[in-house]
Amino acid sequence: MSNPSLLILPGDGIGPEVMDQVTRVIDWFGAKRDLAFDVSTDLVGGAAYDAHGTPLHDDTMAKALEVDAVLLGAVGGPKYDDLDFSLKPERGLLRLRKEMDLFSNLRPAQCFDALADFSSLKKDIVAGLDIMIVRELTSGVYFGEPRGIFEEGNERVGINTQRYTESEIERVARSAFDLAMKRGKKLCSMEKANVMESGILWREVVTKVGEEYPEVELSHMYADNGAMQLVRAPKQFDVIVTDNLFGDVLSDCAAMLTGSLGMLPSASLGAPMENGQARAMYEPVHGSAPDITGQGKANPIACMLSFAMALRYSFDQGAEATRLESAIEKVLADGARTADLMGPEGGTALSTTEMGDVILAALDASL
Repeated sequence: MSNPSLLILPGDGIGPEVMDQVTRVIDWFGAKRDLAFDVSTDLVGGAAYDAHGTPLHDDTMAKALEVDAVLLGAVGGPKYDDLDFSLKPERGLLRLRKEMDLFSNLRPAQCFDALADFSSLKKDIVAGLDIMIVRELTSGVYFGEPRGIFEEGNERVGINTQRYTESEIERVARSAFDLAMKRGKKLCSMEKANVMESGILWREVVTKVGEEYPEVELSHMYADNGAMQLVRAPKQFDVIVTDNLFGDVLSDCAAMLTGSLGMLPSASLGAPMENGQARAMYEPVHGSAPDITGQGKANPIACMLSFAMALRYSFDQGAEATRLESAIEKVLADGARTADLMGPEGGTALSTTEMGDVILAALDASL
């Protein structure tokens, strides 16, 4: 039986640095847990543009469609700001999402007890927080047509179209309900049905799908109120499902409840392939952080947790995912911190590699 296949796309900025530490973790599972992967590496984003003149080479796209999962670091950087829109690093990421049909984006917002003081909210509001936001990822205003900047009379006008079909809403709703069944059986759907026709359709379709999941408590909330409730009383939520635009905004809002973007992973899941397994891409929520690139300050934990999500959702290795997550939780409880996690009391921050060292040591201790 062949090993599961994994395509690594380190990307730009701190992407390669954090991915080096994830590769060490992948190697550990192969050596210590008899869980080996067939790993290949390629370019995306600015790195791909520098090498090929495009943010995603066709050959790389073909590889992504063939492997069991893709693990991506980060894309972008100021050196690419003046490129044509079609050549910007982010277009490579969007192409991967679109052509792999990764319609369901899972973004957990979990606050580790050891980091509850790092949130901008009071500790009692965020301690124990564990939310999962399911964001529709391949439709909506980011992809709808018509779009562009046009001449209209004597001025320019920018147009983006919010467009959803019933089937696009249904499949992401079903993904969210399935996830809610495995968690707290509580789902909140967020849209703007009070001012947007697409929101009216969204609410109708989610409600209809909900009839198939009588065990799940379904509620609806306008997205602007949802943003307010996330900072007022975030623990009222378990799973949230929403569209592409609102999901982008709300998941970033939820991310900062935990204290650091450097801690948060994500998974993007698609329809089943011929072998019955869903296409998937995993990536940290944080960006390429060009201001600290090459300085050894990057926090590798979000990318490691993204690999943990891959273990759970793509490779059916939930126990090993928990092993990695528990190792990370332990080193944080023991006081290990990278620069982004340093509190006002000061101390010595671990480098990217040193954080990898202590997490590997915690994994060894778990055996």
